[in-house]
Amino acid sequence: MVVKCRWHVLWGWSGGAVAGAEQRNNVLWIDMEYSRYVDPTLELYRRARARSSRVGVALQAYLYRTAQDVESLIPLGPAIRIVKGAYLEPPEVAFPKKSDVDANYFKLCSRLLSPEARKPGSLLHIATHDIPLADRLAAYIADHAVPSSAYEFAMLYGIQRGQQARLAREGRRLRVLISYGEYWFPWYMRRLAERPANMWFVVRTMFG
Repeated sequence: MVVKCRWHVLWGWSGGAVAGAEQRNNVLWIDMEYSRYVDPTLELYRRARARSSRVGVALQAYLYRTAQDVESLIPLGPAIRIVKGAYLEPPEVAFPKKSDVDANYFKLCSRLLSPEARKPGSLLHIATHDIPLADRLAAYIADHAVPSSAYEFAMLYGIQRGQQARLAREGRRLRVLISYGEYWFPWYMRRLAERPANMWFVVRTMFG
């Protein structure tokens, strides 16, 4: 089970959310939004991580800066969820081409699966519905004998259900995520309004 919260909800955080995750043997995941929020979100993550290992953060593969952010977090033994990125960002801060985002996604995940990153205790969440990309990473994991304790796949409820079932049959660790609570609808609508292509992705994967 994952406890997932927005950075703006937790900015006044007093430690109660992390303490609750500890008591329930859960992980508190801090999500990511636009590029302008990366620094305060990572500051929040570092504050929380200093108190508990049961907290993780999402990083977006389409941002140029993310490789440096990963390197800065590795010494903490972090739990990191790598996502592609859903917001419309200018080409000055984000890769405009899908092929470049995919290449960076694979690079970031490979780095977090490396022995150097695993040594301090890093945990990678491979959060993508891109089947070829997920399969490529699964092959990397097999070729490099990455232990199952070092990674999990993460997908949204109802999206690419066939892929979810296949990963489960293969014995892969998989978390199926669902938005809930009072902020789920504004979050969902904001993402659709910012990048309408997100809506078509949902339609294709649910009904295609």
